[in-house]
This record gives sequence, C-alpha cells and structure tokens, in this order.
Amino acid sequence: MEKPTLQGEMIVLRPIRADDSDAMWDMLADPEGNRLTGTTATFTREQVDAWAASRATAEGRYDFAVTANGSDEFLGEIVLNDVDEVVRSANLRLSMRPAYRGRGYGTEGIQLVLGFAFDGLGLHRVELDVLSINARAKSLYENIGFRVEGRRRDAYRDGDGWCDAIVMSILEDEYRATQIAP
Repeated sequence: MEKPTLQGEMIVLRPIRADDSDAMWDMLADPEGNRLTGTTATFTREQVDAWAASRATAEGRYDFAVTANGSDEFLGEIVLNDVDEVVRSANLRLSMRPAYRGRGYGTEGIQLVLGFAFDGLGLHRVELDVLSINARAKSLYENIGFRVEGRRRDAYRDGDGWCDAIVMSILEDEYRATQIAP
C-alpha cells in the first residue's frame, strides 16, 4: 500500500520513516503530552525505532509525520488507523511535540487527513477519542466539525485518578458542509 504525502499551506504530511524515531522518542518523553493523550505505556528505544521503521508497510493505517516551513523535521504525528473499507470508517489521532503545539499545525493536519479520508479513501465516518481533561483538543475538534457522540466514563488514567473519554466523529456530509466551494 503506497502511503501518500499531503501538502497544505503551512505543513506537509509525509509518511513516517525510520529516521523519525529520535523525534518520536522525544515526543514520548513529554509527561504532559502523554497525560493529554492518555498514553500510559512505556516504551524502550528499540521499540520506538522498530515502530518508526515499520510504519511504511503497516496495513489498514496511515501514519503521517507533521512537517512545516519547508523543513522535513518531525514535529508530531497524525494517524488515520483502524481503516475499515467495508464500513468506510476510520479512527484519527494526533500528537505534537511540545514546542509545536498551539501553532495551527494540528488543525491543518486534521483538515488534510479528513480530505484524504473522505475524498481519497471514500470513507463515510472518522471518529476519535479525546480525554475530558483536554479541553483545548476538544474545542479544536469541535471547530473542525467533529460532534460529540458520547462518553466512556473513567476510561483513562489521570495520575492516581481517572478521566473520561469523549467519543467524537465527523461524517462525510458534515465534512463536505464545512468545505468552501471553489
């Protein structure tokens, strides 16, 4: 399965490569990023290296590195996974390195991936989970057009406590309604 490169105004989304593992390791070492994404697993350097190297051939998913300003540097990742061609649905997740949050890269990246999902892959639905402790991400997703579908109570750890997963999705017709006609 050939993995595409998606060109935006500020960013380019390219397939994740083996040489992205240093930046991925840096991203996974960020406690706040892990907290806001619900990442509780710990990884060895060898696992991260193997993961980055395997993304090009991974089936049923598209793992994109977020790059910007003409640089090829890995700033974060956006993933369209659990792609189901029969049901025409997929899951989306986004994680940015600490220095690159809040710059609009995630917003543009999601818009590019949604265009690829609906126009390129012919999907009908894209869903995601956002943690109840991550109000900024929830607002971002709502501004793009995702709608809240429900809540999975105490689905993630938050330190010694728990937090809910808010289930959100966007359907093909909702996405199309947000697009400006040429």
